[in-house]
Amino acid sequence: MSFKTRVNHIRRTVIWNLAKSVGNSYTEPEYGSCDVLMIKKVLIIRPNHRLGNQLLLTPLVQEVTDLFPNCEIDLFVKGGVAHPVFENYKSVINIIKLPKRPWSHIFKYIKCWLSIKQKKYDFVINGDRTSSSGRLLTQIAKADFKIFGEVDDSQFKNLDGYQHMSIYPVYNLRLYLKNLGVSMDIVKPVPVLDIKLNETEIINGKKVLDGVVPDQLKKTICIYTNATGDKCYSETWWETFYARLLKEYPDYNVIEMLPIENISKINFKAPNFYSQDLREMAAIIRNTSVFIAADNGVMHLASASLAPTLGFFSVTSLEMYKPYGNGNVALQTNETTINDWIKAIDNILS
Repeated sequence: MSFKTRVNHIRRTVIWNLAKSVGNSYTEPEYGSCDVLMIKKVLIIRPNHRLGNQLLLTPLVQEVTDLFPNCEIDLFVKGGVAHPVFENYKSVINIIKLPKRPWSHIFKYIKCWLSIKQKKYDFVINGDRTSSSGRLLTQIAKADFKIFGEVDDSQFKNLDGYQHMSIYPVYNLRLYLKNLGVSMDIVKPVPVLDIKLNETEIINGKKVLDGVVPDQLKKTICIYTNATGDKCYSETWWETFYARLLKEYPDYNVIEMLPIENISKINFKAPNFYSQDLREMAAIIRNTSVFIAADNGVMHLASASLAPTLGFFSVTSLEMYKPYGNGNVALQTNETTINDWIKAIDNILS
């Protein structure tokens, strides 16, 4: 174990030990004390730098904007990816960014933490119940109303998708407000992931896509063959699947989006494209008929582009991370066959 790894392990252990009992002494506000029209300043905390985790926060931001129509939102995150993700969210005013590598920027890291105490909020929400940092930040923030992230699953088990990382914070917020006497529809559909592409972005995405596909008169299927760690399928797996796509869908273009590492699990056999612009990537995907990928941040980006998305799962929890709504489909590949995957694509394209 490297020195850096040991230090990060110690940091996480210390923060977890500090955070275990955080919120236990918090006194819930009185019934009837929350007027949603008077909620003006909201802080949402999700100190994680990964693209997928920032995108998974978009349903909660939409819900907060809907429930508190007069509010301005500050986001406490890590890294810079939140800026393009929330670029078109008018209610998001400030993005407080922890450095991606805290030990390389320790003073900035501490300054970000301390900045939380310098502003008074009406409402603070920890967006991830498993985040010890999120719990601690919720504790030190000044606010009349606080959600630390605890979820009583017994309250949600009859609700659709309650285990999902995007859905349970929304249900939790609704339940919290209902318990305070706010008129609340707990069971209405939860917002889907949405990067809020504008029409200009979508049109420009179509122009880029037209420069990639071999036949502009055909609709397009796009695959993304990269993923991290055990979530990544082998070259043999992807080449078999790609060959089947070509056989089943001769009337569609089949193209590949490449990752920043310029890796292709089908050895660049398909027309391909690459972009470093997150919103451009989303706009290109938006113009496809279906986007297919393993569980990763780009899969969530495709879902947030509002393109129909097929997500493949093998090691991570499908129920926690699946693309949901908007015709999206998630499949556990250990429990299904390639014929099931083709049937799922048929259903999306029909």
